[in-house]
Amino acid sequence: MDDLILTSMRTEDINSFKREMVARFLLSDLDALSYYLGIEVRQGKEELMLDQSAYASKLLERGGMAECKPCVTLMEERLKLTKASTTAKVDATLYRSIIDGLRYLVHMRSDIAFVMGYVSHFMEDP
Repeated sequence: MDDLILTSMRTEDINSFKREMVARFLLSDLDALSYYLGIEVRQGKEELMLDQSAYASKLLERGGMAECKPCVTLMEERLKLTKASTTAKVDATLYRSIIDGLRYLVHMRSDIAFVMGYVSHFMEDP
């Protein structure tokens, strides 16, 4: 089973494509897209809104940061992290999982790209 997302400026193009596919394949039409791969989709007459806030919230929960308050500065300025840290080791599997989640978020949240890249340097031994 494969999912297909159809987009067009003209509804008649979508309907024509659907009719052709139904003639060739067994097809289920799920109507308007509302949620796909962690992205909430809201469609209006003149706009399409994509939102990953629910996905981001789940990522914060997984990292134990669900109660943290949002801030404008994503990372402490001039922060120097080192692999020779004296702090306790973190769960490497959880750390990598969160970094992978951030990689997915960066497609729609380019403001986190620098921070995500910076903390990715510590994937091998977090």
